[in-house]
Amino acid sequence: MAVRRRTASARKVIGKKSVKGKVYQYEYYTLPLNLYLPKSMVEKWGTDFIIERDEEAGKITIISSKALATQQK
Repeated sequence: MAVRRRTASARKVIGKKSVKGKVYQYEYYTLPLNLYLPKSMVEKWGTDFIIERDEEAGKITIISSKALATQQK
């Protein structure tokens, strides 16, 4: 079984969009491999995550480091 595991930090990206002359700003979070995270997930668990990539099944699993520590207790 070829499961690769690595740690990564979520990166905050601030975007801007102009609609009818008014500029709107929004923010979102990404991980490497252009994986997008919901803002609520980062607010709850922080920015440190573990990415598990199972190449045989073609599956990517994202686990918060804090959630994994809580789960192992």
